[in-house]
Amino acid sequence: MALPKSVGTVGGGNMAEAILRGLLRAGMKPDQLIASDPDASRREHLARELEVRVTESNAEVARSSELVVLAVKPTHVEAAAADLPRDAGPLYVSIVAGLRISTLRRLLGSQPRIVRVMPNTPALIGSGISALASDANLAIEDGERATAVLEAVGRVVRVPESLMDAVTGLSGSGPAYVYLFIEALTEAGVREGLSTDVAGELAVETVLGAARLVRESGEQPALLRERVTSPGGTTVAGLSALEQGGLRAAVFEAVRAATARSRELGGES
Repeated sequence: MALPKSVGTVGGGNMAEAILRGLLRAGMKPDQLIASDPDASRREHLARELEVRVTESNAEVARSSELVVLAVKPTHVEAAAADLPRDAGPLYVSIVAGLRISTLRRLLGSQPRIVRVMPNTPALIGSGISALASDANLAIEDGERATAVLEAVGRVVRVPESLMDAVTGLSGSGPAYVYLFIEALTEAGVREGLSTDVAGELAVETVLGAARLVRESGEQPALLRERVTSPGGTTVAGLSALEQGGLRAAVFEAVRAATARSRELGGES
């Protein structure tokens, strides 16, 4: 899929920077990219580190770009949208947490083309996964452009907007769940006598390797788990302790709670 000829970001925070870096890695030139941010230090940082164009004007970003990534905090959306054109203009890709297409449509009017996206923080190293939702009438080529931009920072799946809160609860918040598991695994190793450094490296590489094995083998996690679980062995003892401790139920509840909170933030209690 072809990248747009020009991309801008309204907002110059970490996720916007990750997308800009990804687009540079994907072959776009710095003069094809522009970012706006009210913070002069962020503008200076992006200009210095990425050599992209920077501005304080959201309107300039919209005028200069085929595709605009909306990457502001939810509380700043209305102020940012007030500076953007109400005509057909660029394709807008919103990564604002909890912001529904209908809400953005109310702010921007009926003409702009809008895609809603939930990325996650591993996008910062090009290993994220983003879920994309759009209006039913979005042109195929617009969906492809948005997908191409997001693929610069990881993988992309498409879902109905009605499921974006569930995406938020799973993959949006999911990295934090994994970090907590790595913390706990590391601490468990330390309790058994390992140094913090060794336990931490073992925990990180175990999680990373297991995830890669699931993806690259194409096999179900349950099958891979069964293969390393011998009757009466060490792994079955550990798994039994996890089940008795309620790990599975705790994960279910974490995703449910985060999904519910996403609905609340989006005004759908």
